Amino acid sequence: MATNANAEIGVIGGSGLYSFLENVTEVQVDTPYGSPSDSLFFGEIAGRKVAFLPRHGRGHHLPPHRINYRANLWALRSVGVRQVLGPCAVGGLRPEYGPGTLLVPDQFVDRTSARTQTYFDGLPLPDGTIPNVVHVSPADPYCPRGRTTALAAARGRDWDPVDGGTLVVVEGPRFSTRAESRWYAQMGWSVVGMTGHPEAMLARELELCYTSMTLVTDLDAGAESGEGVSHGDVLKVFAANVDRLRTVLFDVVAGLPANGDRDCPCIHALGGIDPGFELP
Repeated sequence: MATNANAEIGVIGGSGLYSFLENVTEVQVDTPYGSPSDSLFFGEIAGRKVAFLPRHGRGHHLPPHRINYRANLWALRSVGVRQVLGPCAVGGLRPEYGPGTLLVPDQFVDRTSARTQTYFDGLPLPDGTIPNVVHVSPADPYCPRGRTTALAAARGRDWDPVDGGTLVVVEGPRFSTRAESRWYAQMGWSVVGMTGHPEAMLARELELCYTSMTLVTDLDAGAESGEGVSHGDVLKVFAANVDRLRTVLFDVVAGLPANGDRDCPCIHALGGIDPGFELP
């Protein structure tokens, strides 16, 4: 159903990031691309209106390859969001990036294979509108202003973040083989995850500012000896760091510019080209 709720900033992550806020409002939002992962949860942080969206659904029932990324980003923009924070759990591909490392990437590599990754697929929308063919550049896929704000917020909380690096995004839901993760490391990539793409690319197509913040929960299979990573390991490390991550995220929210003051390249991603449909 439609909503009159609005927000400046969107956070795509788990329910633990907003569950303790007071006066949280839950709203269901429809999109031309179907339903997002869950309702949007509206709250306020440091005087900023924020919309939280559980990426995997509140019960974590959606595996990475079944997330409706297009609906998620469209839903956020439709309620006024123009800046998006996308925290996620990742595996470290270098020995120095052990559990508890916070890395703010500046690049990603797409190794997915079965995800719809554009709004410009030439297929008609429910109202019959057919998108134009638009080629959007992801050369620098993350918002520079958002990255600077995230790094400063982490340092302000005595967390020594890694400034830059490449997030390689795999299809999932399985983890990597040792051969795969060793290959990723040999390519010079930094961390591996399952949800960073097409999330960042779709945000760019909607001219949203998108900032990824990756929390290393394990050394990926080829970067360690002994047993490979398990789902339980990931959950345990993430749970141990979620309060710290939430505090940093909220500091980032407070430090982001007002939507009207955005001065980064993200706001001109389409280069003035008509997408063939009205952005929400």
